[in-house]
Amino acid sequence: MKVTTFLCITLLLFCSCSKPEKEPGFEYSLWYNQPAVEWEEALPVGNGRLGAMIFGNPNTERIQFNEESLWAGSKVDNNNPEALEHLDDIRQLIFDGEFKKASEMASDHMVGTPPKVRSYQTFGDLMLDYHWKSEAKDYKRALNLHSGIATTTFEVDDNVIKQEVFASAPDNVIVVRISATQPFNVDVALKRERDVEIKSEANGTIKMIGQIIDTLNPKAGPAGAHMKFAATAKVEHEGGNLESKNEGIACNDVQTLTIYLSATTNYDFDTLDLAEGVSPSLTSEKILNTINDKSFTTLKADHIKDHRNMFDRVSFSLGQDTLATLPTDERLNRIKDGAVDNGLMATYFQYGRYLLMGSSRKPGQLPANLQGVWNKHYNAPWNADFHTNINLQMNYWPAEVCNLPETSLLLANFMEKLTVPGGVTAQKMYGTKGWTLHHLTDAFGRTGVADGVWGVSPLAGPWMTFPLYRHYEFTGDEAYLRNIYPVLKGSAEFIVDFLVESPEGYLVTNPSHSPENAFFIPGSDNKERSVLTYGATIDIQIINELFDIITESSQILDTDHEFSQQIETLRKKLPKVQIGANGTIQEWIEDFEEVNVGHRHMSHLLGLYPLAQITADTPELFEAAQKTIQRRLGNGGAHTGWSRAWIINFYARLQNGEKAHENIQALLAKSTLTNLFDSHPPFQIDGNFGGTSGMAEMLLQSHNETLRLLPALPKAWSEGHITGLKARGDIECDIAWNNGKLTKAVFYSEAGGSEKVVYGSEQFTIELKPGEAYVFEGNKH
Repeated sequence: MKVTTFLCITLLLFCSCSKPEKEPGFEYSLWYNQPAVEWEEALPVGNGRLGAMIFGNPNTERIQFNEESLWAGSKVDNNNPEALEHLDDIRQLIFDGEFKKASEMASDHMVGTPPKVRSYQTFGDLMLDYHWKSEAKDYKRALNLHSGIATTTFEVDDNVIKQEVFASAPDNVIVVRISATQPFNVDVALKRERDVEIKSEANGTIKMIGQIIDTLNPKAGPAGAHMKFAATAKVEHEGGNLESKNEGIACNDVQTLTIYLSATTNYDFDTLDLAEGVSPSLTSEKILNTINDKSFTTLKADHIKDHRNMFDRVSFSLGQDTLATLPTDERLNRIKDGAVDNGLMATYFQYGRYLLMGSSRKPGQLPANLQGVWNKHYNAPWNADFHTNINLQMNYWPAEVCNLPETSLLLANFMEKLTVPGGVTAQKMYGTKGWTLHHLTDAFGRTGVADGVWGVSPLAGPWMTFPLYRHYEFTGDEAYLRNIYPVLKGSAEFIVDFLVESPEGYLVTNPSHSPENAFFIPGSDNKERSVLTYGATIDIQIINELFDIITESSQILDTDHEFSQQIETLRKKLPKVQIGANGTIQEWIEDFEEVNVGHRHMSHLLGLYPLAQITADTPELFEAAQKTIQRRLGNGGAHTGWSRAWIINFYARLQNGEKAHENIQALLAKSTLTNLFDSHPPFQIDGNFGGTSGMAEMLLQSHNETLRLLPALPKAWSEGHITGLKARGDIECDIAWNNGKLTKAVFYSEAGGSEKVVYGSEQFTIELKPGEAYVFEGNKH
């Protein structure tokens, strides 16, 4: 083994040994001295299927809850039946530079019928109405990320109250526990403003049974009675008695109260449709019956064990947290005033992991939507849909590197289901094999063009294959790759048939779109705009990446070699990514003038991140990418949370730790709500996930067959450690540093193998033995 000396580090130990035992993670938490007034101040719990927001009000407690599949609407084929008939005409108009006419024709003949989707909905509220004589004191509410339990404590009427709430994945229920030092009175009720009947029973059970009644909206699909749903709250007590009261339960002189909440629908994931013969009420009761013989103590212990099994895989510290005695909202306000808070940054990183666990894991089936699984609305912003022109992809950026690989399996399963309606879209709209979708979908699997001409983004489907393949890259699970390969190949087949020859002789996509940006049509005196073109830069990058994936998969699985050769032949005819006259990455096939120089989307930099087509090994593009970001930011870019998060990842890939850190500060100061939810505005969860992945990318990168340690470490993070990050090749990495210098790195792999490792300007190769840790230690300088 050849080892080169690290710059400024003296080699002390470089050896293989058994995998070291890791200490338990830090007690990461969010905490406050007052209850939430607004929903955006409440604290989230989730188990992948169920989510809840806890307000912590000592007088009238509200626990707003969700279930992943409660969507308005119904299954609809929204492919425009006139699309294929007019496709060639639209293409020719675009090639001829008649963008306005092409847009008008696309609006008439390509936009979906109907063009809109309906919304993911709130399920309802669990309300606790207390009867105190005086005001509460010594108040505190907290969310412990380490245990996944939201706790509220206070004293009132000489009574010390403790409320605990968690969403159990092992038992598939939300659990609320209120304990007190003296008996107390509280009324418990389920609430929802529409589409339900609610009744309580003498045995301490409250039932909510409903069906979504969609009102007339031709743009969003048919009206009528659609999804059925039900919630059941089972109330248990120690001391006192329960009394059925209207739509709730009066709990009198109880010492301890425990509420088990289940919520279900008649949604069928296998068909992405409604199962008319399913009774959500019976399903909900069945779930609660499975825990009849379990005590609260057992349920809590099982929940904590399961939660920590995932959460504790990664521990992150940026030195001693000297501000831990300050509540979270005060710490966030300090950052808004310009202060640096490394402890809160570490918590924010872990919060992103916590939210991904809570919105994308079994017993859930659907992936995390625009709001994860937490939503207070009947008509949410952007319908809380699955947005596939950056947002759904960004949701899963931290999944693999942050050691939560099972979260991405829900996305893979969902995409596999979407290939069925996506195949219909490919054939009906474009006359191709394979499958695709456009810039959004919903729980019912719509894959036609939504919203308007700006939704004509045929390569959103291929883009969605990348997180699927990343799961293989990080885990090395060949059985998984073999299972998901038909999804990958079907996407590539769509591209092969969709490509057409341009006037310059290239093979290009047409129509094409750089999400959601527009350019000024050349020669238009009144500055006419267009979103449609051909061969947008993002499409070139997507095609090259998917072709790489197919080629690699073909070799790994020893299959489809002729198809692999076919796409390599086609690749030679693709246009190259170009640099515009102003030195930035060119966004379109021509050097058009963009309408919004500071646009939130930066799709032409997909090749920088999350792909790895633009690196230091492509110096001209690398420099142009930096100028592109500077130009965007200089004109007001990154004004939304997810866009700012993308910038962090960009600067991490550019190995610019100071700029990455500067944008973490901006993300927290400008786009983070009191409960640390990301703000678009309003709340949109992708910024949380993008922020977490960006921090991981600053500390560890593993693209292009090279593992990079601390590639973008800022001066503000002078000391710290992170354990449990994952690199491609199923390698687990622990990294420690002090005074801005690497002090220790531990690599572990079940499979073993040879790895190229880079730190700063130095590099070495390590030989990992299966099941053994490889440890590097150095002096601190």
